[in-house]
Amino acid sequence: MNNSKILISIIVTAIITAGITYNVVQPKEVTLLKEDDPFSKLKSTYNLLQENYYQDVETEKLVEGAIKGMVESLEDPYSVYMDIEEAKSFNENISSTFEGIGAEIQENDGSIIIVSPIKGSPAEEVGLKPKDVITKVDDKSVEGFSVTEAVMLIRGEKGSEVNLTVQRPGVGNLNFTITRDTIPIETVYSEVVEDNIGKIQITKFSESTSEELAKALSELQDKNVKGLIIDLRQNPGGLMDQAIAMSDIFVEKGKNLLQVEYNNGNKDVYKAQNDVVIDLPITVLIDGGTASAGEIMAAALNQSAGIPLVGEKTFGKGTVQSAEGFKDNSSVKYTTAKWLTPDGSWIHDKGIEPTVKVVLPEYANLPYINPDNVLKQGDATPEVNAAQQMLKALGYNDVSVNGFFDEKTLKVVQQFQKDQGLDVDGKISEGTTIKLIELLQTKIKENDTQLDKAIKTLKKEL
Repeated sequence: MNNSKILISIIVTAIITAGITYNVVQPKEVTLLKEDDPFSKLKSTYNLLQENYYQDVETEKLVEGAIKGMVESLEDPYSVYMDIEEAKSFNENISSTFEGIGAEIQENDGSIIIVSPIKGSPAEEVGLKPKDVITKVDDKSVEGFSVTEAVMLIRGEKGSEVNLTVQRPGVGNLNFTITRDTIPIETVYSEVVEDNIGKIQITKFSESTSEELAKALSELQDKNVKGLIIDLRQNPGGLMDQAIAMSDIFVEKGKNLLQVEYNNGNKDVYKAQNDVVIDLPITVLIDGGTASAGEIMAAALNQSAGIPLVGEKTFGKGTVQSAEGFKDNSSVKYTTAKWLTPDGSWIHDKGIEPTVKVVLPEYANLPYINPDNVLKQGDATPEVNAAQQMLKALGYNDVSVNGFFDEKTLKVVQQFQKDQGLDVDGKISEGTTIKLIELLQTKIKENDTQLDKAIKTLKKEL
């Protein structure tokens, strides 16, 4: 490995009723609009409401409503007006210091969708998955909500609980009770895996991520690793500048890292500038939770450094946003450009296909079971079905997998409880549920088919 000191210098920029008219509508003369003033209609409406509305109106509320409506008319899930509280929440997320459930979300056609849960977060622990559609927060429908409106409901103080109802493709409605916590500040995790191969997991791209990556690379360098796996799975993205700087470490100087295309057709082409390139064999892990800046890095390493991508197709977010603040600390986040891969491809709503496609075992995608719920003989629910599949995955092959808590399921649950030193009551709840989830998570980690394939792919280059 090149022992030169890796220097990363970057300037970080801030990269969530219809009315019914009754009886009589009185005709009223309206001031003529000025054809040469596109805002005359807006101004006339403002004046009409201020002078003639049947109740007092708040000027600030009217202005904020107009701004919000203007941004929403773009029909872009990534452009949104944020009031003071919403802007504060957004800025906390960028700095990676906030309390909540730890999941990146987006709005799409009036629905709030999970992009990816953050590693080590409550959202990951309960089993939220990319593409889950949040339909209710604490029994309140979030249909038609913006991302920031949804975030304000979902976030809260550490230790408090929030109830989410989500619709999972191919599964149906699921309920999650999540205890909010402090979301981990760290965004880079490193370890040495099989045959002295280094693995670096990048969970998001925040202000400190490039520095964390440099430190992780240095630590693995000191351990004389022979190859490197970069894990971008479940990475929802973040700051574009960070993705560019981090990609620069792995791509030969002068080669394309990224192209940014503006509405006038002009393009900015970002090229690798770093003299120091990691000279180890590398593979990159991706999945459906790899989005935005995660996709930028994956594409740069694949197309400009020939590094293979292992796993599943990425999320597909190919636009760039900027946030502009107002004096009152509210702000507008809006899409400014498309970003294109080094070869000029736009992956928006398409995603990036892996070089080597590998899926995780089916049991890795089983829905969460709420430990507060009691599943007992005679029940017939989706949670019973999930519990049966978990037991099956853990080697209890005699269990029925039909969603009905029958006599056979009862006996298997009792045997599981006996094997794990739990109270043998034949019910799935609390300690039994938690133990089921813990053992399944361990099994998933021990049977990471995507990581195994990445290691095998890497070994061919050693």
